[in-house]
Amino acid sequence: MKGVEWPSDRELSVLRQAAKDIRFLLARGYARNSAITFVGNHYQLNRLHRNLLFRAVFPRDTCLRRRRKRLRVGNLFEKEVLVDGYNCFITLESALRGLPVIRCDDGFVRDISGVFRSFSPSDKTVQAWRLMERVFQNYRPRRLVFFLDAPYSNSGRFCARIRSWLCRSGFDGGCVLIKGPEKEIAHDREVVVTGDSVIIDGSRQVFDLTGHVVSRMLRIRPISLSP
Repeated sequence: MKGVEWPSDRELSVLRQAAKDIRFLLARGYARNSAITFVGNHYQLNRLHRNLLFRAVFPRDTCLRRRRKRLRVGNLFEKEVLVDGYNCFITLESALRGLPVIRCDDGFVRDISGVFRSFSPSDKTVQAWRLMERVFQNYRPRRLVFFLDAPYSNSGRFCARIRSWLCRSGFDGGCVLIKGPEKEIAHDREVVVTGDSVIIDGSRQVFDLTGHVVSRMLRIRPISLSP
């Protein structure tokens, strides 16, 4: 995560103009990857800033569709909740470490740390769990199931650790290792907790847990690329 810093005021101004240009191209039918590459080259943006734009800027119809799926925290009560484990822990840990988080066009809060395959539990992981636990204790789901990507290192031990946390907190549920979260977690009936675009698009009801914690509990103001 070395070199991942909050944009300066000058950089943020350039990024907002770049985001505006990308939205203009998307509205006229340009492919998203091509639009971001073209605009990134025009403004000579570095890899981190291009990644920020990729995580944050989406076509208007995509944003409207995803926003219609977003649930309020109160909707967790008495529901079966499926949690995209790595997605939530990584984003919350980024926020706890003071790394940048973004309020994206679709309303979801995401990180830009680039950590995934290299994720390793730490003291921040415990802090992240305690924040999640407070939310789930206050708006207690009927059942709470975490999903972790099986191929990544330490997934088995981390899964066991999450099961222990759930048990100690009195939650009914568990933790499951899977090969492809996009297919396994996306659901048309249960509440899904994630910020992953593919999973959001494949689900009917989504709660932005990390966005709730970052904004309401940690009182962090995410980056916004709105004008």
